[in-house]
Amino acid sequence: MNLVVVESPAKAKTINKYLGPGYEVLASFGHVRDLPAKNGSVDPDADFRMIWEVDAKAEKRLNDIARAAKGADKLILATDPDREGEAISWHVLEVLKQKKALHGQAVERVVFNAITKQAVTEAMAHPRRIDQALVDAYLARRALDYLVGFTLSPVLWRKLPGARSAGRVQSVALRLVCDRELEIEKFVRKEYWSLIATLATPRDETFEARLVGADGKKLQRLDIGSGAEAEAFKQALETAAFSVTAIEAKPVKRHPQPPFTTSTLQQEASRKLGFAPAHTMRVAQRLYEGVDIGGEAVGLITYMRTDGVQIAPEAIGAVRRVIETDYGAKYVPQAPRRYETKAKNAQEAHEAIRPTDLACRPSETKSFLDADQAKLYELIWLRTIASQMESAELERTTADITAKVGSRELELRATGTVVKFDGFLTLYQEGQDEDPDDEEARRLPPMSAGEPLAKRAIAADQHFTEPPPRYSEASLVKRLEELGIGRPSTYASILQVLKDRKYVRLDKRRLYPEDRGRIVIAFLESFFTRYVEYDFTANLEEQLDLISNNEIEWREVLRDFWRDFIGAVDEIKDVRITQVLDTLDALLAPHLFPPRADGTDPRQCPNCAGGRLTLKLSKYGAFIGCSNYPECRYTRPLTVSADGSGEIGTKKLGDDPKTDLEVTLRSGRFGPYVQLGEAVNGEKPKRAGLPKGTVPDEVDLDRALALLSLPREIGLHPEGGEPIIAGIGRFGPYVKHDKTYANLEPGDDIFHIGLNRAVTLLAEKRAKPARFRRFGADPGRPLGAHPTRGGPIVAKNGRYGPYVSHEGVNATLPSDKTPETITLEEAATLIDARADRGPAPHARPRKAKRPSPGTARHIKASSKRPVARAAKRSAANKTQRKTTQAAE
Repeated sequence: MNLVVVESPAKAKTINKYLGPGYEVLASFGHVRDLPAKNGSVDPDADFRMIWEVDAKAEKRLNDIARAAKGADKLILATDPDREGEAISWHVLEVLKQKKALHGQAVERVVFNAITKQAVTEAMAHPRRIDQALVDAYLARRALDYLVGFTLSPVLWRKLPGARSAGRVQSVALRLVCDRELEIEKFVRKEYWSLIATLATPRDETFEARLVGADGKKLQRLDIGSGAEAEAFKQALETAAFSVTAIEAKPVKRHPQPPFTTSTLQQEASRKLGFAPAHTMRVAQRLYEGVDIGGEAVGLITYMRTDGVQIAPEAIGAVRRVIETDYGAKYVPQAPRRYETKAKNAQEAHEAIRPTDLACRPSETKSFLDADQAKLYELIWLRTIASQMESAELERTTADITAKVGSRELELRATGTVVKFDGFLTLYQEGQDEDPDDEEARRLPPMSAGEPLAKRAIAADQHFTEPPPRYSEASLVKRLEELGIGRPSTYASILQVLKDRKYVRLDKRRLYPEDRGRIVIAFLESFFTRYVEYDFTANLEEQLDLISNNEIEWREVLRDFWRDFIGAVDEIKDVRITQVLDTLDALLAPHLFPPRADGTDPRQCPNCAGGRLTLKLSKYGAFIGCSNYPECRYTRPLTVSADGSGEIGTKKLGDDPKTDLEVTLRSGRFGPYVQLGEAVNGEKPKRAGLPKGTVPDEVDLDRALALLSLPREIGLHPEGGEPIIAGIGRFGPYVKHDKTYANLEPGDDIFHIGLNRAVTLLAEKRAKPARFRRFGADPGRPLGAHPTRGGPIVAKNGRYGPYVSHEGVNATLPSDKTPETITLEEAATLIDARADRGPAPHARPRKAKRPSPGTARHIKASSKRPVARAAKRSAANKTQRKTTQAAE
């Protein structure tokens, strides 16, 4: 019997079917050891000795693996084909050696890029040893992250009360978001005008042309800077005679993009599907590990953590056959396309992400997948097929036009693009983070040089320059990749950590830095400048790549880093908090004290008028306070409104179309809110508070009216016929029926939730035991029905940690899983294992029994002991007093 160890039970289940009875496949459930979260786990003074601790939840699984290993003929480590997978195999092997579970058995390491029968069988035929260079790269990365976190975070806590922690790569990503916000705040809008002429050919076909020159001078986009200039040009064009000066048509080819890497998959899934990077990776993991299709577990895509853009020759052949079958021979290029990665060191030379079977079309798998799995698989399939299709052929036409006004000549230009052959565009077009300029996408009518044109209309439009856009999750991942920061397995976790620590928030798919995030970055930029520089972090990533290539010793990298880093930490220890505050106050001044609309000093205290507002700290975090404290106790939060006052005041949003009453945005004792009308005859107007996370400046009339419409009736309950109400309460959005309240789950929209969904939430809430029906309880994430027992499985965050639940059976999640990452198959395995062990000791029903006579006597005696002791002490004190008096 050969023992095979993999990470997940879903992967184990799939592989077990491929290998047959001569193999036993067990899952480690991810990492089994980690550095303890305490000082000393990495010791720089002992040549960076690392102390590993077995996760308590992994102990039983490791014991099972050890027992199986003792009786096995061979141990085969088949974890994922990257650094993390190599590290898991190394950890498992080290633990088995410590447990003395190996007695001369052969130990092999196998890797496969796809979980298919062919890929697994071929991997088993070509085993290797554990790649120590990959393990060393993992050790170096883990030690660096630990040393930065456990050395820098305490400094943050001492100097910046309220700060969470700092991470090696996360801090650089946070700096990107904060720097972009600072660019936006400092941006000064500039007015400019454009002039567009609508012209017609002699055949009465119209098109638009833009003014690009006047009197022999070229006009750039911002050159017409005032309405007066624009009006003068418009008047000239109104009376001008137009004619075509020149026509130029150029053939252009557009080539398809390569297949997905981890980064580009996360970017496209964000743009096209609205998926967060972490969610994209969870769904991709399930597609990779295997999905039950027709009674057989099948891995649908190749490994999803990769920098590579190349695909195997046999896969290219399969793609070309699909293209010819589905789209025709003219869409198949003469030679296969070969892509090369731009990354300096692709992640262990993996293939790009592609379907394992290119003939398995999305329409054939849709019925076996959930909605998100189907969407992501289709995206991967389309991108892979398109990457091997013929280029699109376009014709880009430019028409130069002259407008004569007396002796004066004005120049206009019209551009357009015609698709001559759509090629890969028939199937796929890459998304963009920003709205593209569609001017060139227009088609121009046929015209020839010297041909007169008729004027139909002249438009002068005012514009203002726009600041650079905030990062979306997709564009931030792209920027990190461009800078060489992070690696495929880290992009999603970097973003998740920033959101979990509340350093950034995601609003309308854009990343906004929170105040605590900006303060942390300002502190690091001021006192640890080198360690949040983009080049420094990217260079460190390159050194980790060199370690993985066995070109540099991992401890040497740690020594070089630690020598300078600990010196910087020691220097900051002597810096007083007042000095830190003064530095941050000056650095964040544009954000904390923006210019006021009335031109007054933004730092003048509105309460005492004599004091100045400055940045201050308390144990709860940073705030703005008056320099005349304690005489003046004025304070405000860091975030201020557009007028710099720290108060929203009253801002009119518009009028309610139903009542004609004014809708306003206001600031109250409990925060900002919207109000309909004013108080009349003592009757209070309708009000609605802004939900948590809503930015007041972004609330418009439609949003305000939607909030004021709450609570709203969704419909009548199908059982009792009573109304179901949706509203926002103290603990967030909810639905209510009779006396039952159910919190909405992530993804539910309070304004659009339907009757069916509301009934489901209420039913799930009523199904909970009464002791769990408390305000704010986690409603959990539904995973689906149990594969064999039926009934819903839900992943939740509980009082004692995350767990999964199925019909009264609860199973704790392993340390490497969360309610957001656990899959249905993994949860079912945990539930089954927990059910087989029987009820937990604390869950056994307690029998009410009367105490035995001995117990009763013990209780009675113990209750008398305190009284007896007190009496003895009192008697001793009296004796002592008498003795003292006698001596006197």
